Amino acid sequence: MIGNISIWQLLIVLGIIILIFGTKKLRNIGSDLGGAVKGFKKAMNEDVSSKKDNADQDSQRLEKESTEDAQFNQSSPSEAKNKDKDKV
Repeated sequence: MIGNISIWQLLIVLGIIILIFGTKKLRNIGSDLGGAVKGFKKAMNEDVSSKKDNADQDSQRLEKESTEDAQFNQSSPSEAKNKDKDKV
């Protein structure tokens, strides 16, 4: 039963692991594991920030296009008639 492990049993297992691997090897494993976790967190943060940057660029592009469309639609009717005559 895994749920009934006492603190003494954990200390005995920890002592056996230290005897087998040694403190120096365990320290290296701990630092490698910490570096891996740090790199993973950094990559996750970069991914989130790149998604935000892409969303900002898309919203700026859409805003610019809608502004250009609004300016085009606000041209005077006489200009529109002149443009229609030029096409014919």
